[in-house]
Parts: sequence; structure tokens; C-alpha cells
Amino acid sequence: MPTASTRVPPSAHTFREFDAHRLNRRLSAVIAADTDAIALFIDQVMDLLRERQTADGKEFEVELALREALANAVLHGCKSDPDKRVECTVACEEPGGILIIVRDPGNGFDPLSVQSPLVGENILADHGRGIFLMNMLMDEVRWERGGTEIHLRKL
Repeated sequence: MPTASTRVPPSAHTFREFDAHRLNRRLSAVIAADTDAIALFIDQVMDLLRERQTADGKEFEVELALREALANAVLHGCKSDPDKRVECTVACEEPGGILIIVRDPGNGFDPLSVQSPLVGENILADHGRGIFLMNMLMDEVRWERGGTEIHLRKL
């Protein structure tokens, strides 16, 4: 499945994969499709990042992007069904860098088909800003598995 990114056209950007030998800490969870479960996991992730000083000065960006990714997985991928689950892995790379992977059981989507929240009637909409925010807050954003998995990276 081709990689898609709304920040930079896929053909114009090469993503550097994390080196598994340089990953020094991981936090993985299978989360119920419930907003309370999201908040608890985000707290654990942010505690880890503060402890490791991995996101020094970038905590807000990472937290908001993670919150948006998990919310999208719950709302769209799981259709808010508490019997469904979202998988999330956060890994820290030495000397710095964070990789977040969120996977949902949904049907996926084409991220390039999502309309910009900055044009026309979308400006006044009360939804539809999550993908835009993730792209603005993180250094790399890409979708895998037909849009059911998102990779967020902060350098």
C-alpha cells in the first residue's frame, strides 16, 4: 500500500525509518474505543516523554497530535464501539526523536481526499481539523494499511 501524507506529496518526501537498535524505550497499549481510556494512555505517554526528556519543549505538540490520532481512531476507525480496540505504540530513539504508531480496526480512508479546514464552508465546521493539526504539529505524518494506521514522528 502506498504511503500518503497531506503535508508533502508522497513522491516528494522520503521518510527515514527508525533504527530498531537505537530505540531505547517503548510503550505499547491496546486501548478500548473510549475517550477515558485515551486520556489515561496519553498521561502515561507524556510521563514517559518527560522522564526521558525526549520531547523537551515539544510536549504540547506531541500530546495534541497523539490525542487527535487516538480520537480519530476511536471515532472513525472504531465508530465509538467500546468493544473495539485501538493499538498504539510510542518509541523513543537516541539521541532524540519520537515515533508514534496508532492502528485501528476500521475500513481505512484516503487521507489525500480529506478537505482542508482552511477553505470555504470548512472554516466554520465543528470538526475536521485533526489531520490538519497532526500535519502541522509533527515533523512527519504518514498513513499505512489503507489509512487504518498512522505514523507520527517528532525529531
